[in-house]
Amino acid sequence: MKEYTNEMMLAMQNAAGRERVKAMLIELAVKTQNLTKKDIGTWRQAWQMAINVENPQRSRLYDVYSDVDIDLHLTGAIGQRKGMVLKKAFRLDDKSGKENREISEILEAEWFKDFAGLVLDSRYWGHSLMQFGDIITVAGKKRFENVSLVPRKHVIPEFGVLVREPGDDLAKGLNYRHGKIANWCIEAGKSHDLGLLLKCAPQALSKKNMLAFWDTFGELFGMPIRIGKTISRDAKEINKVEKMLADMGAAAWGLFPEGTEIEIKESSRGDAYEVYDKRIERANREMSKGILNQTMTIDDGGSLSQSQVHLEVFENVVEADADFLRDVINNRLLPFMVMHGFAMDGYRFEWDESVEYTPQEQINIETMLVNGGYEIELKYWLEKYNIPVIGKSAPTPSDFFV
Repeated sequence: MKEYTNEMMLAMQNAAGRERVKAMLIELAVKTQNLTKKDIGTWRQAWQMAINVENPQRSRLYDVYSDVDIDLHLTGAIGQRKGMVLKKAFRLDDKSGKENREISEILEAEWFKDFAGLVLDSRYWGHSLMQFGDIITVAGKKRFENVSLVPRKHVIPEFGVLVREPGDDLAKGLNYRHGKIANWCIEAGKSHDLGLLLKCAPQALSKKNMLAFWDTFGELFGMPIRIGKTISRDAKEINKVEKMLADMGAAAWGLFPEGTEIEIKESSRGDAYEVYDKRIERANREMSKGILNQTMTIDDGGSLSQSQVHLEVFENVVEADADFLRDVINNRLLPFMVMHGFAMDGYRFEWDESVEYTPQEQINIETMLVNGGYEIELKYWLEKYNIPVIGKSAPTPSDFFV
């Protein structure tokens, strides 16, 4: 871990420097998200702009990502994958590999959960830049006030530059990897990474369009068509028939002039399910493969043996995300915290892979230890079962004659 002198730490926490960074971020011209209709052509053009070597522009690609991010199946798949990582227990070990619980509790805070979530989001959105708020003290413990995402449209990670307006010239930007800005920001993800949403976007866009087409189909063919025929040439009579046909609701009756015929025309189009629903189902399965690397943990399952294989694949994906988050914490967050005066020097973040026993399994283990003649510290029982023991009772005469 990199060593920092007291002078360096004081310089990093200089109030004027913090205000300069904040002012710079406030000046970013954040604009309302573009919610215009997107299609595969839009996605391909946006992708081409994002991989431009001389002047990469991700703004339009992020508009596409925002459009597909509301897909419920995609939301569920991402939530399942992120949730499995965020629920894992962790600890901070010293150089001897022993946990320091007091140090571990520093990360049991809202800002750290936000940070971990943003780091995992970089797997889907690509490179992410996070800004840390002021250092405050709560209940005698230091912590960051908050952690927020720097608007992605203003970040050009290929060159490490922040621009005020999306699309601004690189020369007008500020380098966030050096100077005072770097002292309050952490990156996650590779600079050229565009995230998994790039691969999921075509399926999500196609699915959204198919749903719209299906709605249109329902409007045209979902309800029987009422046809009125009349021999009258009187415009008033014809208008009267039109109004009665329009007003026919659930009661389905009407009073028509003599000579009027009413016909209910049922739709014979029965292939909508095959055309639309099958395409939507395929899009969902493709997105499951892209995010979860399999389908059975979120789509309909199959046999037990197949589901076990799919579960193992999913667990491998979760472990890869956990390793990624752990590396970011150890290589970037902890040195960053040491730089800002947190007592994290020499510690390493690790996932706590301790075996979790069921209540009955714990009782069986405790019974085995007690019956085996092992002495267990009284504090363990008091803390675990929260029993208010005030002392040991004196033996009664009957105890000696048992």
